[in-house]
Amino acid sequence: MFMGEYCHNLDEKSRIVIPSNFRDELKSNFVIAKGLEKCLYIFSKNEWDKVVSRLESLPFTKKDVRIFKRSFFSGASNVELDKSGRIVISSNLKDYARIKRECVIIGAGDRIEIWDKDEWNNFIKSYEDKISDIAENLFMDVDL
Repeated sequence: MFMGEYCHNLDEKSRIVIPSNFRDELKSNFVIAKGLEKCLYIFSKNEWDKVVSRLESLPFTKKDVRIFKRSFFSGASNVELDKSGRIVISSNLKDYARIKRECVIIGAGDRIEIWDKDEWNNFIKSYEDKISDIAENLFMDVDL
């Protein structure tokens, strides 16, 4: 499980350091893809295979399925860590997530997310007053 929040900068070659505790979980080869809300997702190979399986089970005859799969898979690529624990973020993914230099890397359970720092701060501010209501709606029928 990925959890935590880390700040790292993109270097001049579009490389970013992946936090060491995330690297241990990812192993050496994993997938980066366009996320939702203008961030990037990083999946371990195992989690990626689960996502692909779920998407492949959806009927291609539905327009929303075709649109989502085109967007999601066209931005995805296999990545590897270099000797310093960095990955290169392609220009199309950098543009999609509006990443400039300062980034926030978060653990989101089954995946890692990479956000431009300003985008992350805006996202958090827009939901900080709603988190209690969201939690209540999500866990309405669950005993914790």
